[in-house]
Amino acid sequence: MLKRYYENPPTAGLPVKWRDWLPNSQSLANVASHFLHLPDVEITCSGTAALVIILSSLAQQYPQRKKVIVPAYTCPLVALAIHHCDLQIQLCDLQPDSIDLDIKHLATMTNEEVLAVIPTHLGGRVTDVQSVKHVVQPYQISVIEDAAQALGADVGHHGDAVLFSLAAGKGLTMFEGGLFSSPHPNLRAQFRTTASKSLPWQWKWELRRIIQLLGYSALYNPYGLHFVYGQGRRKALRQQQWISAVGDDFDFAIPMHQVSRWRQYVAVNAFARLPAFLALLQQQAQQRLQQLETINGVQVIQDKYATGVWPFLMLLLPTTQQRDAIMAKLWPSPLGVTRLFIHTLAQYDYLQSIVPHSAVPNAQDFAARMLTITNSPWLTDSQFEQICEVIQTEVS
Repeated sequence: MLKRYYENPPTAGLPVKWRDWLPNSQSLANVASHFLHLPDVEITCSGTAALVIILSSLAQQYPQRKKVIVPAYTCPLVALAIHHCDLQIQLCDLQPDSIDLDIKHLATMTNEEVLAVIPTHLGGRVTDVQSVKHVVQPYQISVIEDAAQALGADVGHHGDAVLFSLAAGKGLTMFEGGLFSSPHPNLRAQFRTTASKSLPWQWKWELRRIIQLLGYSALYNPYGLHFVYGQGRRKALRQQQWISAVGDDFDFAIPMHQVSRWRQYVAVNAFARLPAFLALLQQQAQQRLQQLETINGVQVIQDKYATGVWPFLMLLLPTTQQRDAIMAKLWPSPLGVTRLFIHTLAQYDYLQSIVPHSAVPNAQDFAARMLTITNSPWLTDSQFEQICEVIQTEVS
């Protein structure tokens, strides 16, 4: 029996400790560069802001290129960032039962009008960037690795730029924050120039984020989450507001501002604990993946190209009906079972004015059959057994 106020988060985020707020002489940019094995990492107020800076920099170099290719199933914030830069969104389908871009579909879309393509390391799983690079390189199209959910994964070494998110619930957080880099010195210099112009000091935004991070420090635990996450989610589910239940309802306005030294202290201090935390998640994920794979018909999305990280487990069920039957039982529970993004980008009503409709059957099928299980250390073995029993019952 679950404790009345015990709630698992949807992702395995590294908790903030109060001592993380203490001053630290190290630079967050240097610590992040060392940890990620990437040169000259830049700091910004969100992963979305990082993408805006990257796209804006590329658009200045190639003003005649106006199109950006993205996976049809990805975070709506990607579409909003592209729109913010006055660029056009192009949707590429996925390979069947995969987070990888459909290379054949991608090849039909590449031309001299395309500025960039953004393969996504979805849910910490590493996508096939090298094949994407091979297809688009003849057209001098830039490859931006979206690693918003993959901080600590072996990524960022094949594309022309990479970005990470430090948002709430991610592997490491400042409540909102972002990191980005490029292997090309000229691009890194352009990023710095663009960032200096695009990120003014906005004390109201920064004060708001500091207060939110203080709240996160106090409430990101199985008991605080019951009140700040669980109750709101269950209310949205009762009202059948699926988008609100997963937090996909984003505003078109993208905050762009500098990050204060105090919030950077929190990230620097937390980075010291991150490797051990990611190792723990890796070990737990491998154990639980083995158990899930014994259930006939269930496919667990795993890495093929490099080592990823495990904020949650992504499962594909045989049918939408089976997925929905499982969700009806587990989504309202405090067990940390949810969906990632409710729709493909073209299926969100609020994005219809900026996202063109196109045939992306594999991406739509992926969205219709996928669910996620938290990989938080707070999900006990007995709770995970309950999840597996429900899945087993519905697919048998």
